[in-house]
Amino acid sequence: MWGFSQCIQMKLSELTVGQLFSVPLPNFGVAATKRGVRRCFLVSLFTCIEIASACPALPAQDVPRGVAADATPQDSTQPLAERDVSLRTLPRNFLQDQTDIWLFPLQIAKGREWLPTLAVTGITAGLIVADPYDTPYFRRTNDFEGFNDAFSGPITAGEIAIVPVAFLVVGHFRHDSYAEKTALLAGEAYADSAVVDIAMKVATRRLRPSDIPPSGPFSGTFFSSRVSPGGINSSFPSSHASAAFAVATVFSHRYRQHRWVPFLAYGVASVISFSRVTNQAHFSSDVFIGAALGFTIAEFAVLRQR
Repeated sequence: MWGFSQCIQMKLSELTVGQLFSVPLPNFGVAATKRGVRRCFLVSLFTCIEIASACPALPAQDVPRGVAADATPQDSTQPLAERDVSLRTLPRNFLQDQTDIWLFPLQIAKGREWLPTLAVTGITAGLIVADPYDTPYFRRTNDFEGFNDAFSGPITAGEIAIVPVAFLVVGHFRHDSYAEKTALLAGEAYADSAVVDIAMKVATRRLRPSDIPPSGPFSGTFFSSRVSPGGINSSFPSSHASAAFAVATVFSHRYRQHRWVPFLAYGVASVISFSRVTNQAHFSSDVFIGAALGFTIAEFAVLRQR
């Protein structure tokens, strides 16, 4: 029987690079470009559904110890299992996540997790200082036009949602509880990161690079944007980056017995995050802090052993 890894490799080998990224260049006209973007989105959708439906459910022995909620430890030496997740328990789990997230400063006050927090804060501060120097290149160049068409904001937002939705639907019809729970955990991480993103966007009100003339200035961007209730006109942090890394972290953790899964998941998340810089929707610091938030929320709130 084909294993999970063999199934996905077989399906990916049936698609060529040209099929995945056959997006017309801008000089072919706006209508052709829109058709290319729609084609890229549809190919991604059907590819995810095909992969999810073609791969068999993980047998019990393939589920990592301490990962699946339905795998009960046999002795006290095994690690605690993740909490159970279902559509019924999802609201309660979400509220528990939010409590843990917003009370995290109390953990720092107790002397816990201060080193990684300091590292992320320091790197973010350094990137904010560097933003006025690296942003002008992306603001003025036309080298990424084709890439930006294929990885526009709506397209990448759809791509982030495709994988958990495909696993949820296919897992339901195939009675694959592990795939269903993985999809629900990914959706939970997505929602958790979105709440934090909106709160930070409203608080920081940072201009987007696209709001600034190509000649600049690209400094003094905080507390200058007219923010909507949803925070969508504010730049800090990148919601795409946080959502992409939140979903990638869940799938990387749940399917980590396949060594290539983390490389694929984090690789796609990195490309999506980079596209936010080339599209001039975000500064580099926005993308970094968004990715850090997505990973942290998924790893230490959603997937935390209880």
